[in-house]
Amino acid sequence: MTEPVMAQALDGEDLGWQERALCAQTDPEAFFPEKGGSTREAKKVCRACEVRAECLEYALEHDERFGIWGGLSERERRRIKRQAV
Repeated sequence: MTEPVMAQALDGEDLGWQERALCAQTDPEAFFPEKGGSTREAKKVCRACEVRAECLEYALEHDERFGIWGGLSERERRRIKRQAV
């Protein structure tokens, strides 16, 4: 029996973690709230997610500017990037 092929980006990056992400099983709108909207529900899902670290790493590496990724908002991710410089 062969193993399933993991999802990959065009540059060959392994994106198989996305298939295990809890957000893939929930309402995507919770992860992209309107400006000033609550991020509480999305962050609650992220806290229980086994691929949270991979998700955050992806968002930081790809400069994701919208939504909740790895349990952090755009503002929180920007803060991390500034501190890393």
